[in-house]
Amino acid sequence: MYSGHDNWDEDNRQTLLEGKRILERTGESLARSNQIAIETETIGTEVVTELGSQRETLLRAKDRLTNADDQLDNTRRILKKMGRNVIYNKLVLVMIILLELGILIAVSYMKFIKK
Repeated sequence: MYSGHDNWDEDNRQTLLEGKRILERTGESLARSNQIAIETETIGTEVVTELGSQRETLLRAKDRLTNADDQLDNTRRILKKMGRNVIYNKLVLVMIILLELGILIAVSYMKFIKK
């Protein structure tokens, strides 16, 4: 009777020891999982911070490009005006030259031919 009881106690003891080992491994696994979760959260926070910084940089670059585009539009308008002014000045100069030629021809005609 004691021998069956001893076997039963020994079996229960082995089961309890195995359960304890499983519980310890589960606890260690949970601790590792918790550590990995903490590291993942830290990395995620760093990534979000870096992405926020990059977003700021990209927004500033976009603003600078928009400003540069506006300045280029203004420059194009100014250059078009300058081009039109150059053409008008050339036309005025051609008209002055033609007027001077007309006056020169008229004076020459009056002086030499009408004499």
